[in-house]
Amino acid sequence: MQIELAKTAGFCFGVKRAVEKVYEQVREHQDRKIYTYGPIIHNEEVIKDLRKQGVEVIHSEEELEKIENGVVVIRSHGVPRRIYELMEKKNITCVDATCPFVKKIHRIVAEESEKGSHIVIIGNSVHPEVEGIRGWAGERVSVLNSAEEAEHFWMEEKDRKVCIVAQTTFNYNKFKELVEILDKKGYDIIVLNTICNATKERQEEARRIAERVDAMVVIGDSRSSNTQKLFEICKNECLNTYYIQTLDDLDVNQLRSVETVGITAGASTPNIIIEEVQNYVRINF
Repeated sequence: MQIELAKTAGFCFGVKRAVEKVYEQVREHQDRKIYTYGPIIHNEEVIKDLRKQGVEVIHSEEELEKIENGVVVIRSHGVPRRIYELMEKKNITCVDATCPFVKKIHRIVAEESEKGSHIVIIGNSVHPEVEGIRGWAGERVSVLNSAEEAEHFWMEEKDRKVCIVAQTTFNYNKFKELVEILDKKGYDIIVLNTICNATKERQEEARRIAERVDAMVVIGDSRSSNTQKLFEICKNECLNTYYIQTLDDLDVNQLRSVETVGITAGASTPNIIIEEVQNYVRINF
């Protein structure tokens, strides 16, 4: 069997940086409790290991309010402005591990909101990154995730500028489709393609591999937005595409009759899991 592993599979820059920051805090502050505001990344294996190191995940502002002494690490997805304000008010030590590309979007929407623009975020409204971005925009903000939602977008003040940004892990082709729909509405729009280059490269490489293999394995946490999009892209090109979180999820019978297998992984998938899957397939087939 021939195996093709995507060169872009695994931790991206922002995720690697965020995870390293948490382990760094564990080493430097052994006398203090370390928290992350939300899971540092969407990968249960990483969260389990951090839990063993004593790192606790905070899930709400109410929990944050109760912290008296500790270090809080902001996750790679970023958080709304009010979370920073709350930590400053409580005098909580904050370590910001927000991905720099997400930080850039925060700055853009904050500046454009101040100028009076209506902010349109193209992405998943319940994803923590989008919730964070929304928290840096003013009151005039909309989140669109589908062509249908874009078609229904309407703004009473026709002369108001519309600033369009994207969730960093959004599907690039889908982003273009939604922008084209909005452009036809005649608003004065500013389009800022804030999809991370690493995401676009990962998606394009996955698509190319899926086109030429008999089966495709996509590795990543079930909550990982960028992994879900990788799966959708690969499934469109290769019917035999399988989504797994770890080697335990791999059904060996699905690969018995194929000659070529492609493997890719989301931005929050540790290399050790990718290597386990690759080595298992290589040895057993």
